Amino acid sequence: MALDVGDVRIGIAVSDPMGIIANPLETYTRRGDLSRDAQYIVELAKTKEVSLFISGLPLGLNGQENDQTRKTREFIEAIKNLTDIEVKYLDERFTTLSAERVLIQGNVRRENRKKVIDKVAATIILQNYLDSKR
Repeated sequence: MALDVGDVRIGIAVSDPMGIIANPLETYTRRGDLSRDAQYIVELAKTKEVSLFISGLPLGLNGQENDQTRKTREFIEAIKNLTDIEVKYLDERFTTLSAERVLIQGNVRRENRKKVIDKVAATIILQNYLDSKR
């Protein structure tokens, strides 16, 4: 399961059982309660029989960590406190931009892109991870 963690929404994607293809699952709107949001993700992971989390790590263009990186790590720590499922980080620079391009090419209207862009970004993160394992 891949997570594209944002302040307002979390994009979620899962792979097929063979670990070959990433599929968008949902865009979760955060409730403003870190532990409640983390609990939701962990429960979803249990229902999907997840064995590994891949979290996008939002680094700055210079490759350095920033405020958003810290927020993402804080959220992932909350998840780690609730489960033994391993977590790996993957550089997510440009995934949202790539997701935007995919949606534009797919003729998705601007007002509809906002609803799905986070789960598409999570799908790109997960596919990048899966491709790196081959």
